[in-house]
Amino acid sequence: MTDAPATDSEAPQQTTPKVTVPKNLLAAVRGFVAREGGSAKAVLQPIGAAGVRITLVGESGGILGDRVVDDVAAAQAVVDAVDGLEAAEEWDRELISTVTPQKGHYAKMAGWVAGQKRFPKARNTAIVNPRYRDPGLG
Repeated sequence: MTDAPATDSEAPQQTTPKVTVPKNLLAAVRGFVAREGGSAKAVLQPIGAAGVRITLVGESGGILGDRVVDDVAAAQAVVDAVDGLEAAEEWDRELISTVTPQKGHYAKMAGWVAGQKRFPKARNTAIVNPRYRDPGLG
């Protein structure tokens, strides 16, 4: 046995698997960045089993866009592959202040609730209004 330190050639080589991103997704993000003057910020947000949401904020107009990918590695690969796209650490005050949602964006995000005139009774009524509380609960 020798006490000589191991050289780099003796160390096991660890290779990271190549992440592939769908070409249509890259084309969509590149198109968004181009429409926003060539630069945008991306906030990478894990959303559970669905994957990672890449929320895009255009630098010139503050327009929002988003795409969902399988994992953080794929999201980072999108950021690395698109010129002019920069990953933001988080939603900070400066980034939020640049956002300018398009007309109708809130209604689109609200989905079926946007056009409703009547809403179902809240399921937490007993907690919010003690008058509805079950007398047996004390």
